[in-house]
Amino acid sequence: MKILCDREQLLSAFQTAAAVAPARSPKPVLQTVKLEATKEGVMLLATDLEIGIRIKVEGVEVEAPGNVLLPVVHFGSILRESGGDSRLLIETTNSGATVKGERSEFRLQSLNPDEFPSVTQFTEGKYHEAPRRLFRELIRRTLFATDNESSRYALGGVLVEMHEKQISAVGTDGRRLAKMEGPATSVGGHQTGDTMTIVPARAMQLMDRAFTDADETVQIAARPNDILVRSQRVTIYSRLVEGRFPKWRDVFPQRHDVQKIELPVGPFFASVRQAMIVTSEESRGVDFTFSDGMCLLAAKAAEVGQSHVELPISYNGPSISITLDPRFMSDFLKVLDPGKTFTMELKDAGSAAVCHTDDGYGYVIMPLARDR
Repeated sequence: MKILCDREQLLSAFQTAAAVAPARSPKPVLQTVKLEATKEGVMLLATDLEIGIRIKVEGVEVEAPGNVLLPVVHFGSILRESGGDSRLLIETTNSGATVKGERSEFRLQSLNPDEFPSVTQFTEGKYHEAPRRLFRELIRRTLFATDNESSRYALGGVLVEMHEKQISAVGTDGRRLAKMEGPATSVGGHQTGDTMTIVPARAMQLMDRAFTDADETVQIAARPNDILVRSQRVTIYSRLVEGRFPKWRDVFPQRHDVQKIELPVGPFFASVRQAMIVTSEESRGVDFTFSDGMCLLAAKAAEVGQSHVELPISYNGPSISITLDPRFMSDFLKVLDPGKTFTMELKDAGSAAVCHTDDGYGYVIMPLARDR
């Protein structure tokens, strides 16, 4: 094998692939990235046997096809530290690989490429197709609400549901729940139906990182035990999380006796950050009081102090108060456009706060019981 590649483009693709490889493993072959060079181009492959990725590398001239296993740590360091070289020559030898820059040369030992596990390809005829931008929004607006430390494994992943013309994602840790949905096209009659398609948080993080502006659309195929997601450059495979996901639709009750309050994202986020300055692990709640034209945020921690923050708002209903964890509210606000608004629905101090945006995003926060 012999290729001449653009260092920056190879570095970007290699770092994405290397994120899949385990830092420690009894199988050294998993701590490498496989480079496959064919007449059609160059592909990088990585897997930890639970998650796998195939990523196409642009800016490569293939002089001689072939395969090589590149050690994640050392080859990654070569790419990062060869900033003075815009192009690198990589070729295989009997014992490994040689990497040449304009004034540098590295020889790396390498394992047998035939020992590398196969990484599943996307060959499905049934799938959903969605805009890449929407798919990344699905991830970013739900992933933060998952709980990797819970004994309920299903809470450590994002539930993905696909119906005829829609895709939705849901994340929860039992104390708050985030739901995002948007339009998607079903191809070949693909739907998830009653199947629990719970994607591990780590796989969702990889998808958020791997799919970039160069990808216009993504194709998602859910199978009984795994999921495949493909763009023009990248294919990602992941096994699904086992377990039952909570009945999330029951968390969004059709309540009619609620106060609907429209709030500006940026100013409200700033007020929440101010109010939570004096909170502590023992006294982490912030009291939110909404009354005519004003939102009052107050917090108190014996070992820290008190906060009192006022925010003028366009609300003229009855006074209503609720105590919430400001971290949960902050997580919601930081994934929104600060120039937009959202609607908060409140019933009373003991009922969940339900937040909505006008683009298919919903968020539920359970209140805290705080003794003043």
